[in-house]
Amino acid sequence: METDVALSLGGNTGDVSQSLRIALEKLQEGGLCEVRISSLYRTAPVGCEKGTPDFINAAVTGKWNSSLSSLHNLCMKIEVEQGRPANHVKYASRTIDLDIIFFGDMVHADEKITIPHKEAKKRLFVLIPLAEISGNRIFPGEKSTVAEISEKQSKTAEYETIMKTRFTLGWQGF
Repeated sequence: METDVALSLGGNTGDVSQSLRIALEKLQEGGLCEVRISSLYRTAPVGCEKGTPDFINAAVTGKWNSSLSSLHNLCMKIEVEQGRPANHVKYASRTIDLDIIFFGDMVHADEKITIPHKEAKKRLFVLIPLAEISGNRIFPGEKSTVAEISEKQSKTAEYETIMKTRFTLGWQGF
């Protein structure tokens, strides 16, 4: 049975666009299909030390036909293969960061993972790219769509800044 999934991708060290491409390839090799990727957005670091470089963020949606834990394990494996330590500081710079935002309509929390991602509704660097490719999707556990949740924050300076940083890399192959 295929499950609709959404992931947030980002990074702020090294060749981030190449890291994102590799992550997408590995996700597809691992079983993610019907992949759609948002534009990329340059965003200010949230919760990081002063002087931390900006991040490049994107969202990906697709179909997954295995378990939540298998997708989570694949994401962690991809991060480690691209140089992010398995045991890392939460707000440290990174070559790649893969977070599962949605796994179908599941609402789930345990010591390893929370679905939907516990910070997603508050983070414009997640909401803006996700709204671009999946704005009509009802946010699991909510009555609002991704676009509606994003729109509530659209009058902020952060929203306007992020929207001005949108760029693509010609990823029509994804």
